[in-house]
Amino acid sequence: MKKFVLAPALAALAVAAASLASFCSAHAQTATYTLDPTHTFVTWEALHFGTSTSRGRFDKKEGKVEIDRAAKTGKVDITIDMASITTGVAPFDNHLKGKDFFDVTTHPTARFQASGFSFDGTKVSAVQGTLTMLGKTQPVELQASRFNCYDNPFFKREVCGGDFEVTIQRSQWGSTSGLPAIPDSIRLLVQVEAIKQ
Repeated sequence: MKKFVLAPALAALAVAAASLASFCSAHAQTATYTLDPTHTFVTWEALHFGTSTSRGRFDKKEGKVEIDRAAKTGKVDITIDMASITTGVAPFDNHLKGKDFFDVTTHPTARFQASGFSFDGTKVSAVQGTLTMLGKTQPVELQASRFNCYDNPFFKREVCGGDFEVTIQRSQWGSTSGLPAIPDSIRLLVQVEAIKQ
């Protein structure tokens, strides 16, 4: 009689152990990656009086990415140093850093945070989150034109990344200088590579 009582208990214990192992295995897939600053850039494009396209980028940024490709989940937290803007023309850089545009003295950083990931198979296809800039936070969704992971021969670690982009309306963050001659639409191109920790 004891055998019949003990058998279900052992079976239940085995199921619980298997469930715990499965749970731990699923959560063990989450990996943390730190931005590689030499392969991560945020570039912007804006039409200038309907004539040409002004371009620039932010050279200083830091952050991390958590991703679980098996569960198709992740998190992003990236901070951009707004004073690191560069267009190749110093007077233009100084104008953009001023109160008419980025007001870097009052708002020295911008921050992108995300916890929504879309996948196409095992590859990230979009990231949904928020962009905080000029003291305001608005939702944004970056589309991935490519995503890849590889074993970096220099770092001896896995590196993941890709090219992402979104077009924002700068007036949503309170940047209205020059409208409408300098359009509201700003295209952001984000080149990202991050090193597995």
